[in-house]
Amino acid sequence: MANDPKIENLNRLRQEGLLGGGEKQIAIQHEKGKLTARERIERLLDKDSFTEIDMFVRHRCSDFGTENQRYLGDGVVTGHGTVDNRRVFVFSQDFTIFGGSLSESYAKKICKIMDMALKVGAPVIGINDSGGARIQEGVDSLGGYADIFLRNTLCSGVIPQISVVAGPCAGGAVYSPAITDFIFMVQDTSYMFVTGPNVVKTVTHEEVSFQDLGGAVVHSSKSGVAHFACKDEQTTFEEVRRLLSFIPLNNLDDPPIFETSDPWDRIDPELNTIVPSNSNKPYDMKEIIRRVVDSGDFFEIQRDWAKNIVIGLARLDGRSVGIIANQPAFLAGVLDINASAKAARFVRFCDCFNIPLVTFEDVPGFLPGTAQEHGGIIKHGAKLLYAFCEATVPKITVITRKAYGGAYDVMNSKHIRCDVNLAWPSAELAVMGPKGAVEIVFKKEIAASDNPEKTLEEKLSQYIEAFANPYKAAERGYIDDIIEPKDTRPNLIKALRMLETKSDSNPKKKHGNIPL
Repeated sequence: MANDPKIENLNRLRQEGLLGGGEKQIAIQHEKGKLTARERIERLLDKDSFTEIDMFVRHRCSDFGTENQRYLGDGVVTGHGTVDNRRVFVFSQDFTIFGGSLSESYAKKICKIMDMALKVGAPVIGINDSGGARIQEGVDSLGGYADIFLRNTLCSGVIPQISVVAGPCAGGAVYSPAITDFIFMVQDTSYMFVTGPNVVKTVTHEEVSFQDLGGAVVHSSKSGVAHFACKDEQTTFEEVRRLLSFIPLNNLDDPPIFETSDPWDRIDPELNTIVPSNSNKPYDMKEIIRRVVDSGDFFEIQRDWAKNIVIGLARLDGRSVGIIANQPAFLAGVLDINASAKAARFVRFCDCFNIPLVTFEDVPGFLPGTAQEHGGIIKHGAKLLYAFCEATVPKITVITRKAYGGAYDVMNSKHIRCDVNLAWPSAELAVMGPKGAVEIVFKKEIAASDNPEKTLEEKLSQYIEAFANPYKAAERGYIDDIIEPKDTRPNLIKALRMLETKSDSNPKKKHGNIPL
């Protein structure tokens, strides 16, 4: 029986589509140490789970000779598949076709899978590797970007959106990843910026490289734009898969539950001695987190930016929790502009997607200084306050040591609807640090004393005994219980089990006006 020419034509076209811009362009991509669009999808998704959509789309432009270069797929691979047998949608920009530049047809492909993801309630993962807007298409290309930005915004808080920057991402292209929930960058091969080095040199006369202007290290440690900087593409996709294991598919879903061999009632005597007796000495809050969560598995987010606060995902009793913690080992754990913005966005993400919040608190206050005040610490600090106030998911706080001033209120206090507030015996809840408080309250008495230093020490001792402890707050019900540090894990899990059926809501409104 003769082969059907129509089927032969279909198979020929499919093979053509799989080659993208051709074998020569694929070789160039590999020479740069980069995977192709399809190889990236294969590394990200479960084996053989990818279903492609719109392989046969071609651009419709006829200017500047583009009518003679009508590649199948038009520079982006789109479709859906699974990660750990859970549905996700994905688009992967293909640098082998027009340098991955975005056209009208290309944008429509991305918009189509985003619309589908919204309908079925599944995450969208975008893999970015593009030279930007396709200049030959002019405003049609710019309009395509705007169509994507709109969908990013409408999907926000409904389905998780993850961006992987695996190559160039410049100009208007950067604003789609910026709206998404998490940005992963690949070290040495990826970069993001609004204006490139040549424009920077022309306008400001600064000489800067692509990596120094917008590389993975810069954005993960200086700007805070990127959440993760990974050493290579394979590691990046492994980390994306790990992130997905903690989060639900959509805002009506619950995060996945995992079996754990870590006993729920496990105690850890080491926690009883982890906080130094000298309240000015640092310690590593991440050590406390690892000792409390299931099997010590803590997935830290934005590890290298605003290190004075720690955020990330973990599990307690097999269930996902979002963790926010002051870090005494860096800047004494103070809240500043960057720390406030970092934690606020994470709190809002967890609240969007039904992930309970666990706060570990050791905060001496807000960072003082003209740079912070002139930079808007009032407004930025209010972001974190707003985020915690607005959140309706189960909320638990453990005060390990300092809880001073307005920062006490901001860090998920009882007064802003925290459900369960616990304190260690080492907790100090006060308007400010003991020495500063005594110097203000007893200023005249100390000045009039024959021995000011001795009077200061006496008043300091009295103040510490009266206020630098958790008992006054517990008397008033602002602390629900004072616990031995070793019992932190079972106390958290009991609280989370109790809060499983929590129902809370905010007043009916279009949306609030967070102090941006």
